[in-house]
Amino acid sequence: MINEFSKYLDQVPPSGIRAFFDLVENAKDIISLGVGEPDFSTPWFIRDEAIYALEKGYTTYTSNSGLLELRKEISSYIDRRYGVIYKTESEILVTNGVSEAVDIIFRSILNTGDEVILPKPMYVCYEPLITLAGGVVKHCNMADTEFCPDPKRIEALITKKTKAIVLCYPHNPTGRSIPKSVLEEIAKIADKHDVWVISDEIYAELQFEPGFVSFATLPKMKQRTVLLNGLSKSHAMTGWRVGFMCAPKALVERCLKIHQYAAMCVSTPSQYAAAEALKNGDASVTKMRTSYHQRARLFVDAMNDFGLETIMPEGGLYCFPDIRSTGLSSIEFATQLLESHRVAVVPGTAFGPEGEGYIRCCIATQLNDLMKAATKIGQFAKDTCDK
Repeated sequence: MINEFSKYLDQVPPSGIRAFFDLVENAKDIISLGVGEPDFSTPWFIRDEAIYALEKGYTTYTSNSGLLELRKEISSYIDRRYGVIYKTESEILVTNGVSEAVDIIFRSILNTGDEVILPKPMYVCYEPLITLAGGVVKHCNMADTEFCPDPKRIEALITKKTKAIVLCYPHNPTGRSIPKSVLEEIAKIADKHDVWVISDEIYAELQFEPGFVSFATLPKMKQRTVLLNGLSKSHAMTGWRVGFMCAPKALVERCLKIHQYAAMCVSTPSQYAAAEALKNGDASVTKMRTSYHQRARLFVDAMNDFGLETIMPEGGLYCFPDIRSTGLSSIEFATQLLESHRVAVVPGTAFGPEGEGYIRCCIATQLNDLMKAATKIGQFAKDTCDK
């Protein structure tokens, strides 16, 4: 009995990103375009707020739902930026990054055998967490629709067991966003079939052009949307672990029940820092977003010049070059590129088999290193094609 473990866990493979980066861990002189993390430090005024909290001894537990001051700022921020109002007391839960929110949402809504529609390729955490909650993933391939979810394909996957549709935009790993017209079609499908929409908008502030549409703002959607967001990417606060979910009261109460037993609350100094970031961080976010936009454009132009077709991302930290012309698989390309040219990228298959033929490159890298890496990737691809 002691050697019998969870059968659900047996169905979950190790992270494809982590498996590849085990190769990188001890290597030297590498330019890494792998880890999806801002290369800016957390702005000083945010760090100062955490230091102040520590100096004042604000180190006890907060409410399980999160510091009241932070929840007020989240409510104000979402209203100000996206035009939807969530009640501070009952519709907002502060979590340990968005990843915890994803976990407790699936555990709150899924019963064994319930289905979740997941457009793929997609960031690595969703599918394993659906499986661990006893759910079944229904893949919706986006590889042949320029990485934008096709509403008709989504609806074709819906059955009596369908519980939710997952969206992420701007998208990880491709950087694509979702046009309002497509969001509206998905909204009609969700309403027609009475399913949840889990909208991961962690990269919303990093959409390069104005006009981001939060899914919850669409007609009839607030009541069936779980809006996910946080400060890791937008405010360069990955290590602070502050995310949040906004959702109807009944779902927040169920998620809170898991959160209070599994995590209690988010780090108190981190929450004070997050409240300050949301209150006064707009200028810093604009500066970082502008920089990422410029770097993405330069990198995409370089990839296309080298013959590696790359769609210009509409936001976020990633580009997704097409390497099929080399004849190598994604893993072969990434592994040989690392060995021969000392550049680390993530194989597209880390995000599902639909990512085969692509690599994910994080452009949140110092410009000189980014362009050196682009040259090395282009040269490697040329040498491979010439063989």
